[in-house]
Amino acid sequence: MKVQVDMAVCQNYGQCVFAAPEIFDLDDAGELVYHQDVDDSARGDVEAAVLACPVQAITIPN
Repeated sequence: MKVQVDMAVCQNYGQCVFAAPEIFDLDDAGELVYHQDVDDSARGDVEAAVLACPVQAITIPN
C-alpha cells in the first residue's frame, strides 16, 4: 500500500504520529518523516492517521 503526504499542506502537528507511530514520525527538527510503502496489514492505522490529520494532508492513493 502506498501512503502520500502533501508536504506543502502538512503543518507537522504530529497527530498521524500518535495514530500510526510505526509509519509516521517527527525528526529532530520537528519535520514529518514517513514510510511511503507500507504493508497492507497497517491499513487501519494509516486510515486512522488520515482521519486524525487536521489539515487532510495524508492520502492513500489507489
